[in-house]
Amino acid sequence: MKGEALWPFALAVYGRPGVEALLIELQDAHGQSVPYLLWTLWMAANGRCADAAELARAAELARAWEAAATAPLRAMRRELKSPGLAAQQRQRERLRRKVKSLELEAERMLFRMLETASAGAPGEGDLGACLARAVAAWGGTPPASLIERLAHAAA
Repeated sequence: MKGEALWPFALAVYGRPGVEALLIELQDAHGQSVPYLLWTLWMAANGRCADAAELARAAELARAWEAAATAPLRAMRRELKSPGLAAQQRQRERLRRKVKSLELEAERMLFRMLETASAGAPGEGDLGACLARAVAAWGGTPPASLIERLAHAAA
């Protein structure tokens, strides 16, 4: 996957056994960003473990976009999934599918922004170390074992 564009890489890695569940746990239980972590994996796969400054810039970009677009769409999609009146279920599900499509497009836009903003300079470190630095730059303290499991599942 070396040299591959970020979006196809992200889809391929997300589809690997265990990766989706780990990323969603990191997002929902530990406040991490799935696109930001997938970007980190992509950078590492291409021999470009981001330095602290690049991680900070990418985290700032991802936070701003997620606050403006992705997080509100995700919240709406999840709210529409909760049960409502039986008469509304079909309409709610149709709207939920449309919101899910918009959420995915917003994530794809974030991937494009992250890819465009990537400096591309080679960096030091293995996949686990790259992920650990990215998580530290994002903030929060997910268990190191969770980060290690993600590195292993994504490799």
